Amino acid sequence: MAEHEEGFLLTRFDSLMNSVRRTVGAKAMDIGAPVVNWARASALWPMTFGLACCAIEMIATGAGRFDIDRFGAGVFRPSPRQSDLIIIAGTVTLKMGPVVRRVYEQMPEPKWAIAMGACASTGGPFDSYSTMQGVDRCIPVDVYIPGCPPRPEALLYGLMRLQDIIKREAPSAYIFESDGTVHRQQSLDDNPEAAPVNEGAAPALL
Repeated sequence: MAEHEEGFLLTRFDSLMNSVRRTVGAKAMDIGAPVVNWARASALWPMTFGLACCAIEMIATGAGRFDIDRFGAGVFRPSPRQSDLIIIAGTVTLKMGPVVRRVYEQMPEPKWAIAMGACASTGGPFDSYSTMQGVDRCIPVDVYIPGCPPRPEALLYGLMRLQDIIKREAPSAYIFESDGTVHRQQSLDDNPEAAPVNEGAAPALL
């Protein structure tokens, strides 16, 4: 029996399955990367999760005037287990932080996060004892959308930038380890070396 970096005990079967995932599974997925990434980017299912006034703009984005369905992201789901995108729209308090983290962890891989508005990105005008100064203190964020509140057009633009990020990702990065951890990697067109998307990398700034 071997020991994982996190301290989990791995059996020989676990080690064998990890080896198969990295060699056979990863190469098979990366061959069809353009098709897989196109499908993921064109069928995002956001989580129904609004915290404050920015949620009104997010709701307006799903209405007929702006029609977020044009981008394949209009299927707002009531359950995190059916979602792959969480849009943090509104002020995140320190008391709400663990709830946001729990909802994010319940979402299946692959998953992405958008911080919508100044409050979700940096705490906004609320530099107080009860407000979290950016939701990236509890969950990794892929795209930040400035504004107080940002208009629906800004959310659509942020969604398009997230789709650009997804189309550059390596699908094999979402092959699970035995302990369930996922190390997301992003393969840029101008950089053959993979760079991390969430862990330690700068997300898209609008």
